[in-house]
Amino acid sequence: MGKKIFILIVILMSISLIGIISVQVYWIKDAIKNKQEQFKNNVTIALARTSENIKEREYNEFAQNYKEFFENNKFRTDAELKTFLFQQIDTASKTKFTFGSSILEERIKLPGEFVDNDSIIMKRYSGKEDIMFSQIMKSSNQDFKSSVNESRYSIFRDYSSWNNKEIARAFRQSKNIFIPIHQRISNKELNNRLKEEFARMNITQDFKYVVYEDGLATQLKSGYFNIQPEDINYPLLEDDEGNSKYKLYIKFPNERKNLLSGMMKVLILSLFFIGIIIAAFSTSLYQLIRQKKISEIKTDFINNMTHEFKTPIATINLALDAIKNPKIISDEEKIKRYVQMIRDENKRMHGQVENVLRISRLEKNQLDISKDAVDMHDIIEEAIEHIQLLTDDKKGSVTTHFEAISTEILGNQFHITNVVVNMLENALKYSEKAPKIDVFTENTNKYFIFKIKDEGIGMSRNAQKYVFDKFYREHKGNIHNVKGHGLGLAYVKEIIDNHHGTVHVESEKGKGSTFTVKLPLI
Repeated sequence: MGKKIFILIVILMSISLIGIISVQVYWIKDAIKNKQEQFKNNVTIALARTSENIKEREYNEFAQNYKEFFENNKFRTDAELKTFLFQQIDTASKTKFTFGSSILEERIKLPGEFVDNDSIIMKRYSGKEDIMFSQIMKSSNQDFKSSVNESRYSIFRDYSSWNNKEIARAFRQSKNIFIPIHQRISNKELNNRLKEEFARMNITQDFKYVVYEDGLATQLKSGYFNIQPEDINYPLLEDDEGNSKYKLYIKFPNERKNLLSGMMKVLILSLFFIGIIIAAFSTSLYQLIRQKKISEIKTDFINNMTHEFKTPIATINLALDAIKNPKIISDEEKIKRYVQMIRDENKRMHGQVENVLRISRLEKNQLDISKDAVDMHDIIEEAIEHIQLLTDDKKGSVTTHFEAISTEILGNQFHITNVVVNMLENALKYSEKAPKIDVFTENTNKYFIFKIKDEGIGMSRNAQKYVFDKFYREHKGNIHNVKGHGLGLAYVKEIIDNHHGTVHVESEKGKGSTFTVKLPLI
């Protein structure tokens, strides 16, 4: 059940992390997209203003240059006056309504340079409207039988505005037909107007442009320009129906760079928070896995400790029961043997408890480790003597290869001896056949190095990562082929670290292991 809950927690945390990161990435992409759309809209507005300004400038120049042709009579070729009169009399109310209109039609011949044709005739219209309303009224004065109440006003109209539209249309049409675009607009004018309109929209980036006429490039361009589908374009010099054969294309070479630089603070902040989330998730996941591993190791340790304590306790109980037997109690030899058995088993349990306490004191820095100058060759030989009986019992051998010249280190003889003994005992325990152990020593400029090599069962690569951890054992469960609690090598690591040295293992499954210890020389 615990494993299932752990997996469920990991899955939920992973989904949450992926969800948070996905939301952040979506928000960043959406923000960039919105920024691009806003930029594109601002550019389009600037291009529309530029196009309108150019068209207005061109027509204003034309109107100013040819103003006299439409306002003065010296270019008038002909004129015709038309008069209209309308009158209505109401006899019942004795009222009369009179409407009169005079329209002057003037024909003006446009100059040849206007439309490259000297046969164009334009007409200008102007006129006057007279409106009169009269009513016959009776008078109380005997001298006058009746009187007339009359109201009258005139309206002057100028119809030239109708012709201005026609003139403008004719002007634009003639320009489109006879004059190429680069003669109507200069690169300098187009570049300056674009800069001005972009500045109004707070766009200060470098840009490139080109004007195309019916799909072909014109001379209006800022340099080499290769049209891409994403390039922004806008028509130039549109007619009254909004049609144009000219298109202005614009691109910004550093658009994405400038866009990202503008959002850099937000992007960095978002990435920073994403990094924090990932770091927090990784740390939490690591701690979960580590706690699970520690929990499994401690459970395994308790199971093994319980199993190994059962044997000496059972042995002690059997020995005590035997001593109580009347037949045994009178046999002094058997009593001594059972007492020695109880003492040995008690010593064995005491040693196991002491190992646990020793590790605990090392972690809390409560173990007093005094250091003196010691000879490592002497310590190794002493350690070999400690395990000689065990070696002989298993019909094994320990061979030394002392090649180190400088052998003195600053260390604690008792604990360093225990380190070597522990490593030699491991080599014995994990050898299935007759143990064959080799001990090598050598020097570097600053370190004394010794190696303990066996031809035992070896260990997996995964086990090598955790072999120096407390309570770790490669085999799981209550029963192991080799008895132990996973404390020996943890003790070795703590002591070597306390002496500012290093220890590591090289091993291959089925071919044995080599433990290498490096300690600083005096």
